[in-house]
Amino acid sequence: MKTKVLMVCLGNICRSPLAEGILKSKVDTAKVYVTSAGTGSWHVGEQPDPRSIAVAKKNGLDISNQRGRHFTASDFDEFDHIFVMDNSNKKNVLDLAVSEDQRKKVRLIMEEIFPNENVDVPDPYYGGENGFDQVYDMLDKACTSIAKRL
Repeated sequence: MKTKVLMVCLGNICRSPLAEGILKSKVDTAKVYVTSAGTGSWHVGEQPDPRSIAVAKKNGLDISNQRGRHFTASDFDEFDHIFVMDNSNKKNVLDLAVSEDQRKKVRLIMEEIFPNENVDVPDPYYGGENGFDQVYDMLDKACTSIAKRL
């Protein structure tokens, strides 16, 4: 049985598609299923942000085939691990949880490398190009840790 991992950000076009692509590149995809979703539904069906696609490509990953989807309460039943990019995403996801078992599946992704420090992955959407590089580097480190654990 595959371990199922869900990466979650706000729109599912910047951070979570990068996290999905990075983690997929570090695990055996025959054993670990990775996908992503957004807490908002504005970008359902859309490709990741062109800047996320570009920074992934610069680092040897192709995330252009991903499509945005909306996080739903049924994802708690579907996934073993739900990694959120920031505290706002965490609140939005936890608001849909109906049990302690569901709540336990949700973690800030940066807790992987900064335990108990409450570190957010900044949303690079309104920033410059280097914001996407910074986010990529943060997620790469976190996903390396997650991959070792899985």
